[in-house]
Amino acid sequence: MKKFDFFRQFRDAVLVINKKNEIVYKNHTFKRWFKDTNLKKLSHNSGFEICPLNSENIEIYSPVYHAITSAEDFFARISYQTELNRIYYYDLQSVKKGSYTILFFTDVSAQNRLNDVYKQNEKLNEKCKKLIVENEDLQKIKQKAQSQAIRIALINKVSNNIRESFDISQILLSALKELSMMFNAYKVYYAKSERGGFAVQEVYGAKKSTMPDKIKFDDKTCETIDRKEIAVNNSLIEYIGAKPLKQSVMRIVVPVHHAQKLMGVIVLLSRQKRGSEEEIEILEAVSTQLSNAVIRAELYRKNIQTVNELKNTLKELKETQIQLINSEKMASLGQLVAGVAHEINTPVASIKSNNAIVSKLLDNIKDEELKEMLTDINTIDKEAVNRISNIVTSLKKFVRLDEAELQEADINKELDLTLELIRHETKNRIEIIKNYGEIPMVRCFPNLLNQVFTNILVNACQAIEDKGTITITTDFSENNLIVKIKDTGRGIPSNQLDKIFTAGFTTKSLGVGTGMGLAICTKIIEKHNGKIIVNSEVGRGSEFIITICSK
Repeated sequence: MKKFDFFRQFRDAVLVINKKNEIVYKNHTFKRWFKDTNLKKLSHNSGFEICPLNSENIEIYSPVYHAITSAEDFFARISYQTELNRIYYYDLQSVKKGSYTILFFTDVSAQNRLNDVYKQNEKLNEKCKKLIVENEDLQKIKQKAQSQAIRIALINKVSNNIRESFDISQILLSALKELSMMFNAYKVYYAKSERGGFAVQEVYGAKKSTMPDKIKFDDKTCETIDRKEIAVNNSLIEYIGAKPLKQSVMRIVVPVHHAQKLMGVIVLLSRQKRGSEEEIEILEAVSTQLSNAVIRAELYRKNIQTVNELKNTLKELKETQIQLINSEKMASLGQLVAGVAHEINTPVASIKSNNAIVSKLLDNIKDEELKEMLTDINTIDKEAVNRISNIVTSLKKFVRLDEAELQEADINKELDLTLELIRHETKNRIEIIKNYGEIPMVRCFPNLLNQVFTNILVNACQAIEDKGTITITTDFSENNLIVKIKDTGRGIPSNQLDKIFTAGFTTKSLGVGTGMGLAICTKIIEKHNGKIIVNSEVGRGSEFIITICSK
């Protein structure tokens, strides 16, 4: 209808409906937007954005139906679904003009989309804010975890370093060095708690000699230490009585406790600001580790001291045992020699008496042949009696039970005395070579030295399986008596040389040696402030060298 042609200029879609609900006009915009020219189909595909009612009548859900049937002007935001199932949004407004109802459709799809975008943006912004907060929390957790990891790593490093040693000085220096690097401190030291103050034990970053023997802190710092808290403050004085520093430094005093006892303090001096919560935690952990390490080292030191004391006691017991064995041996030998000498002297005296009588009667014998024979017998008997008397005398001199004090002796003669007593071991088998030097009288215990010479000479004789040579050399040099006894026996294996002076060790077969002889010899030589060594080569023999200081 031409009277509605002015609606052509409208950018909105326009639809004119008469009283019979017939479409009498639709502009070009309507035709472009809506493909449905059937009012019923248009009504069917349209719907409210929000359903206002709850009814079984489908028509009441159609905004077009409401716009047409409404007695007054009508407005609503509607949705329209195309055949391709695309949804568009319009503002529907109906105007009553006489017998006509004019419907205006304003496209608000873009606005709706924009609103949706705004809503989505708001949701995204809220989500973004939450993510930012969560990210900040995660960063805080990450930083805390990193700080915790660094703290644990540092603590473990200090702990490992101080666990590597049981030396208290080494433990302290290691811990102080790590703390110096950790806190960029130019000076770190540990002071042990003592009555009336602290004694500096170890210093890192400065010389210990520059520190006084004992230091004290101000009352406020002492109160903090007593509370087992770390004192952190800027200070111009390191401790009471110290020279003022050129500039204020950060001083950290860390108490080191074990149980309820204050062991000492660690003092750190830094020119940088320190004392964060993480650093305080690190210092507390290091303090605990250090106290445990020091206590452990102290217990270890006491244990080592106890072990050494037990070793010394055991050594003294063994030495006492050797001395008792030697004393008992010599006492028994002395008693035996005294008894044997007494028993021998009686028949020897009778033989001497008889020889004297025979000597007087020889002159009265007329038979020259008988006289010569009896004279030879009498001479042999005299030599035998003298030999027996000399042996008894040598035995008495050897044991010397009545000569237990230091006295001067001629060592060359003492060696000859010993050789006389072991003549049965050397006779017709071993050649004795004497290289005696001109030596002065030596203050000693002769009976004990004779025991040493006897033991070594008898061992030398037993080491020579068939025939051989024993060379005895004496010398005196720089107030030292030197006696060398060398044999041509089978020698001693190198792996046994450091054991032969040990009590109980013997290279002889079972029942032949007790392993006590050379151990006793060692103690006798040590009693004379001397030493005994041995050089030996298997198959070529051994040489014992005795050195005794004569001062």
